[in-house]
Amino acid sequence: MSPEEKLDPIPDSFILQPPVFHPVVPYVTTIFGGLHAGKMVMLQGMVPLGARRFQVDFQCGCSLCPRPDIAIHFNPRFHTTEPHVICNTLHDEHWQKEARWPSLALQRGASFLILFLFGGEEVKVSVNGQHFLCYRYRLPLARVDTLSIFGDIVVKAVGFLNINPFVEGRREYPVGHPFLLKSPQLEVPCSCALPRGLWPGQVIIVRGLILQEPKDFTLSLKDEAARVPVRLRASFADRTLAWISPWGRKKLISAPFLFHPQRFFEVLLLCQEGGLKLALNGQGLGATSLGQQTLERLRELQISGSIQLYCVHC
Repeated sequence: MSPEEKLDPIPDSFILQPPVFHPVVPYVTTIFGGLHAGKMVMLQGMVPLGARRFQVDFQCGCSLCPRPDIAIHFNPRFHTTEPHVICNTLHDEHWQKEARWPSLALQRGASFLILFLFGGEEVKVSVNGQHFLCYRYRLPLARVDTLSIFGDIVVKAVGFLNINPFVEGRREYPVGHPFLLKSPQLEVPCSCALPRGLWPGQVIIVRGLILQEPKDFTLSLKDEAARVPVRLRASFADRTLAWISPWGRKKLISAPFLFHPQRFFEVLLLCQEGGLKLALNGQGLGATSLGQQTLERLRELQISGSIQLYCVHC
């Protein structure tokens, strides 16, 4: 791309922050674009056997003096007679009234997956797939731009994601699919088996990072006869995203071109009766039609192109 060539404008809501693997604690990082309703922070880690306490703080800045406001202070404590979690808010260097949850859903020596789901008026927290608590904001969420982690905790991965748009408005808690931790990258091209095909309600999740000098990125769904009834293709030559049919027909998707060099992305494909719906970084972008019998015969997801893969969930 020539220096004078301009990229398509991208709304802030499309931009996702790359995951962080095995950060050293204490750990402090900027949250790209700050926090807003519809954002989710995922924390994978392990509580050491001798842990006393740790804290995850969503801060308004990162100054050392004066101490920044902390909009959301999440503080599990293991060393007391009854282990519990404290949530609180620090404003003008003064702690407000703390909120306490006596049933600690974390255990010493055990791994965990914590999701912080930010809504319009409160944050919801789940631990290992189970809803744990809600904490109502006492400071504006829009002021939060920093994440800090301190204390007795081993952090394996931190992910910054958007809520699955296909379950928006439903009551069930969103599912967080972990990043792979043995190696932060999967080999590309990558293949994922679909033993039972696709059925209504199933979601395919692909997370990764675009390489520095990309050419293309393709998701292909193959049937039992190795035919490709549907393919999603991003082309960097003309910066287009399109559905490709078996006959080479291209149906362009009208949306800002998300895939830019060295940017993190999350692709969601939702199977529904009559086809597939697409979302990029938590934004629904449209659908393509496929018969139910065709969907049930799909047996393999193939991923190729100029990317690094961090997570594939089928």
